[in-house]
Amino acid sequence: MRTQVAVIGAGPAGLLLSHLLHLQGIESVVLESRDRDYVEHRQRAGLLEQGTTDVLRESGAGERLDRVGLVHHGVELRFGGAGHRIPLTGLTGRTVTVYAQTEIVKDLVAKRLADGGDVRFGTEVLAVDPSAPSVTYRSGGETRTLDCDYIAGCDGFHGVCRPAVPGGRTFSREYPFAWLGILADVAPSTDELIYAQHDRGFALHSLRSPKVSRLYLQVPPDEDLAAWSDARIWDELATRFATDDGWKLHEGPITDRSITPMRSFVTEPMRHDRLFLAGDAGHIVPPTGAKGLNLAVSDVIVLARALAERYASGSETLLDGYSDAVLRRVWRAEHFSYWMTHLLHTDPAASDFERRMQRAHLDYVVSSEAASASLAENYVGLPVTWPSAD
Repeated sequence: MRTQVAVIGAGPAGLLLSHLLHLQGIESVVLESRDRDYVEHRQRAGLLEQGTTDVLRESGAGERLDRVGLVHHGVELRFGGAGHRIPLTGLTGRTVTVYAQTEIVKDLVAKRLADGGDVRFGTEVLAVDPSAPSVTYRSGGETRTLDCDYIAGCDGFHGVCRPAVPGGRTFSREYPFAWLGILADVAPSTDELIYAQHDRGFALHSLRSPKVSRLYLQVPPDEDLAAWSDARIWDELATRFATDDGWKLHEGPITDRSITPMRSFVTEPMRHDRLFLAGDAGHIVPPTGAKGLNLAVSDVIVLARALAERYASGSETLLDGYSDAVLRRVWRAEHFSYWMTHLLHTDPAASDFERRMQRAHLDYVVSSEAASASLAENYVGLPVTWPSAD
């Protein structure tokens, strides 16, 4: 078997890359170890930068996004019993959109299948060869080989592609807290996301739809999920979101809960020979800055353009510049996510001096237009950096 581009992983990065390549007349095969139902229902990010919504819309994959996505023009920082709105659109002219990653995956799977795309679920990739590009995989109890021109490693941190880049450097940071996240069948208590800093820990009120809320609590990394009853979760959320004006949190049935440790990770380079890493295979950010999904999308935009140039002209200049180009954006997003995490979370080991410094920083961010604009510019997403064709 042979194709032009073998795409490993049917998350949003792999599916979007396959879709963008199809629009350029480039063949691809997507190999995914999990079944379709699992892929379409695993809970992940839900906040899209304008650049992400733009590429989905312009590529013909944004019909349902435009119909049900929730466009936001601001975000609230809440601390000291008061809320402070950051007017994202007023400061940048851009917006963010609440639309769950699960829905993006459903849209892209449907689009690829409708276009005759080759997406193979339940296919375990055993190994990749970046030099004589090929993929060894198991499907239906048989081991087979897929030959190709290039391999796109979109299979996450634990996939086979990241270890296939030899001699690289890794950079990482573990954080002394995790997020307890819940989905609840209850109308959101807010029209825009609320990031709350509280002495008991950080809390985030996000949304999934007009009838479904997504909320998070800062907890220790080794926290036992079984120790958190529904009543305890809602009580703690109400405490951390409380304001002096009597704002009320709506409660409802909790349908999903999980604890997610927080870390930063980057691998360099993100390319070896004919293998290119994208998304979580190359980098992970703490979720505070809402950058993980959006970074994955920007990776594949750059990679799709570089591959299109290669097949149109034979030039590999853009492919050669891929790793440097995407890593510039990755490190900017890593810093923003690190900054937001330390700005809003309560470090259990922090001294009284450090906590006063944190409050002073929060006061500055919400009172200075320049500081608010810096947060807003990074939050809505910086322009995608293209590899140089010169």
